[in-house]
Amino acid sequence: MRFILRSKIHKATVTEANLDYIGSITIDEELIEKANLWPGEKVLVASITSGARLETYIIAGERGSGTICMNGAAAHLIKKGEEIIVMGFELTDKPINPKNILVDKNNKFVRFN
Repeated sequence: MRFILRSKIHKATVTEANLDYIGSITIDEELIEKANLWPGEKVLVASITSGARLETYIIAGERGSGTICMNGAAAHLIKKGEEIIVMGFELTDKPINPKNILVDKNNKFVRFN
């Protein structure tokens, strides 16, 4: 069994960093669905801007809002305005064709990669 990349949101822009929230990353519900991710799912978040990497879980944000918000302690590592990659993995013994989506500067879906 191996952890294989299953889903990725590429080049999303962090719209907010909220230190006072309990934790997690809030992602526009539309992007969650397009990338085949789930609310509550553990994800790896990597900042293209700073190189910071962290694990957290997804909270669904308002559909169509473009929201990408780093919450709680994660807001210390990844700040508003940074470009990030959000990756979901699956434990499997078979190869997977990952569902990768590219978004624009407003976190609107551009295309599947």
